[in-house]
Order: sequence, then C-alpha cells, then structure tokens
Amino acid sequence: MLRITAGKFATAMRGTVGTTASRVAAVRCVHGSEESAEEFDKRYEKYFAREGIDGWEVRKGMNDLLGMDLVPSPKVIESGLRACRRVNDIALAIRWLEGCKDKCGDQKATLYPYLLEKITPTLKELGVPTVEELGYDKPELALKSVFDI
Repeated sequence: MLRITAGKFATAMRGTVGTTASRVAAVRCVHGSEESAEEFDKRYEKYFAREGIDGWEVRKGMNDLLGMDLVPSPKVIESGLRACRRVNDIALAIRWLEGCKDKCGDQKATLYPYLLEKITPTLKELGVPTVEELGYDKPELALKSVFDI
C-alpha cells in the first residue's frame, strides 16, 4: 500500500516539478531592452558614487567590469578611482588602473595613452600614481632571455 502511494506521489511530483522548471526557464529566457553605452556608463558611475559603498562592493563592481568584453570609459574609471579613495584603498586603485590597462589588449599603444590623458587630472587630484610611475610595468627580477644572450 505504501509503495503504491509513494509511486503515485512521485509521479504527481514529477509533473509539478517539470512544469515549474519549464516556467522558470521561460522566464529566464526573456531579455529586457538593451541599454546604450551612455546608460551603461551612468549605471556604473552611479554604482561607484553610492554613499555607503564598501571595499567589497567596489571590488565587485570592478571585477564585473573587467570581466566584460569592453574597456571601461574614462568616466567609469574615474568613478572607480574616487570610490577607491572613499574606502581609502590605494592598492585597489592601482590594481584598477592595471586591470584597465590590461583590458586594452592589443590596442595598448593607442588606447591606454588616451585613457591616461583623460584620467590624469583625477589621478593628480587623488594622489594615485600610475602603474608606470611605480615601475610595475616592468618585471623587477626578470632574467635575461636565453635568446638575447
């Protein structure tokens, strides 16, 4: 008797779970409208400019941005630097600059100087040195390549 009841219960649950799962999948497949580049920039500027933002949230926003297939705009970079200053984390600011430089990819020769030109006033205002000023762009203890000998 118990086995028959358990079998019917399992069959009923399979049907219920199956419809619920398909509904959830259908809801997740629905996409909203695409946002423009300006709206995207404003969203992240607003995120970094929040009053009660802490170090973890700053890192999360920066990690999300660096995980995307884009180079952050100078306004977003400046907003991230100001957030680093508010949480008093200069190491995070320098790593943010380093991550933005790395996101330039094969366009580093053209894109990174443009970004530096745009954010230099903010860097001076906040007292944040660039990666090049600190010497982080060159390895400190690198050995000569065997092909250069």
